[in-house]
Amino acid sequence: MKKTLIASILSTLFLTACVGNKQDNSAVLTDSGLNPQNFVTDINGKKTGLFVLKNKNNMEVCVTNFGGRIVSVMAPDRNGVMRDVVLGFDSIQDYIKYPSDYGASIGRYANRIANGRFTLDGTTYQLPQNNYGHCLHGGPKGFQYVVYDATQTDSSEVKLSYYAKDMEQGFPGNVNCTVTMRLTDDNAIDLKYEAETDKPTIINMTNHSYFNLDGDPAKGNADYLLMVNASHFTPVDSTFMTTGEILPVEGTPMDFRQPAVLGERLNEETEQLKNGHGIDHNWVLDTKGNINEVCASLKSEQSGIKLEVYTDEPGIQIYTGNFLDGTQTGKKNTKYNFRASVCLETQKYPDTPNKPEWPSCVLRPGEKYTSHTIFKFVVE
Repeated sequence: MKKTLIASILSTLFLTACVGNKQDNSAVLTDSGLNPQNFVTDINGKKTGLFVLKNKNNMEVCVTNFGGRIVSVMAPDRNGVMRDVVLGFDSIQDYIKYPSDYGASIGRYANRIANGRFTLDGTTYQLPQNNYGHCLHGGPKGFQYVVYDATQTDSSEVKLSYYAKDMEQGFPGNVNCTVTMRLTDDNAIDLKYEAETDKPTIINMTNHSYFNLDGDPAKGNADYLLMVNASHFTPVDSTFMTTGEILPVEGTPMDFRQPAVLGERLNEETEQLKNGHGIDHNWVLDTKGNINEVCASLKSEQSGIKLEVYTDEPGIQIYTGNFLDGTQTGKKNTKYNFRASVCLETQKYPDTPNKPEWPSCVLRPGEKYTSHTIFKFVVE
């Protein structure tokens, strides 16, 4: 009883420090240089703040409950120097001013749904068409733009929850969803998603961090080594929508079963790279839901930082920052230039609601949606 009371008091004090008084000019900056006060505001009657996770190795992950976003990740390079390896902004106001997916917990449906339309149990639902006529990442007011309720359970874990109302952005069902982010002592960010509904619906959540493993967004991703544990991928048309095919990667630039230099592949002249403006594709993972097997990895030869990805999801969307163009200025006044990062989004395949032969994204009352992904940082 006493331990529970003490833990509650400490948690309250910690959250007060993170979400404290804007007028206090003595705020302590995070290791990544963020001022927690810049993340304190009120959006639609809900308070936002910054939550700082630490492990025994002095690794740091900063999270805001606006969009459930990972704002910064301080990871050690081969020389032990800590580098911030994700893109993001220095304040909530910048996230509001420059709509983006940086670091967000995406929902209700990550990736694209063709023509923003799907049929479930005989009823057709029309969603927003916010990307080339399709619904992307749950629409223009998807989960990346809501304020999650946040509880920091201890110094290394934060739990985010959101109640999505029936027909919000056109999706059926009242849905309770949670995202639990934990920074482990083996330098991994452990992400667990859960959801329940009161009406048949669809759900597909992911994290949309933009990784720059050099800790230098002024530098592109051309030198990175990418590995994807997948023998097949889902090709796209010129509107980035999956064609319904599942094709072998063998003999194509999409074959990353052995680590390959990303820049060399991106410069190849193929229809798929043209359609995606680079890589913006889903791979059909050979790991088949085995959370203990690496499904993808990304490595910077310069810093020695290697990111290993584990998931129980059937697919991973890889996006190479093809639409970054230097018009957005991120943390520490750095412009985010063309291909300054790589996204590794574990998920169901795109447009799964319209392709019943693919792994289902349907959630029904009495069931629980779960998804598990691990981003582990190692040095080589």
